[in-house]
Amino acid sequence: MPVRLGPFYETQVRFAPHPIRSTQRFSLSIYLLLRAMAPNLANDSSVQRAVAPAWHTVVLLLILFGFSFASAHTGSLTPLGSKIGRAFGYIVIIIFEWAVVAFIWFGARQRGIRMADLVGGSWARPIHIVRDIAIAIAFLIVSAGVLSGLDYFLKTAPNQAIRNLLPQGPIEVVLFLATSLTAGFCEELIYRGYLQRQFTALTHAVAGGIVLQATAFALGHGYQGWRFVVLIAVLAAMLGLLAHWRRSLRPGMIAHALQDGVTGIVAAHVLR
Repeated sequence: MPVRLGPFYETQVRFAPHPIRSTQRFSLSIYLLLRAMAPNLANDSSVQRAVAPAWHTVVLLLILFGFSFASAHTGSLTPLGSKIGRAFGYIVIIIFEWAVVAFIWFGARQRGIRMADLVGGSWARPIHIVRDIAIAIAFLIVSAGVLSGLDYFLKTAPNQAIRNLLPQGPIEVVLFLATSLTAGFCEELIYRGYLQRQFTALTHAVAGGIVLQATAFALGHGYQGWRFVVLIAVLAAMLGLLAHWRRSLRPGMIAHALQDGVTGIVAAHVLR
């Protein structure tokens, strides 16, 4: 992916005009493309039951979008505003995302589903770790090519909101990397582990689950502008396909953490 802050953070600064309508249209296009390329995704025998009650998913979405819009209203990383500083903002994000994961654990527990069931996969042997790291790196290479191609036509450029998220100084770099690791685990669990399965059960189609989680993920980043929202939606859909293919979040978690950490640090130097 081109040098920019990785589109994984739920922190918002401000929303660009009409990101929702643009994402809705694009999500429909992605859904139709998925059905055309892989019809079995629309009627997959592996579609599983919901992992939590419907009320739990509604509350979760309200929490996610509430945090997002509140952050946009304050024009900073978190609903607490810019006065707390960027470093403390990273800490707030880490606490918030782990709190969301705890809420997912509570909901999944109602159906007797463990967190390990949502993550999937196994690292029983060292070769399994090496395999997932290799898949993650290959995914990053492929996704970078796809997103760079789209970026060529969309002509994206990082706005001030994105620049404000980048770390400055050693302490912020350490906290930023900790936030990246948190995002790698927590956001993959939230979107590809929980929401994708919930939406798949709701629509009775894997493609529906992938598109809806990608839409939710992209809408949480509307502050980056509609062009970046399109890129984020494509990336989220690719991560959804990866999770469905591997029946595991592990490669996506690795790719996610690497994308955010490396891209953010590079961008912080390039955009000075």
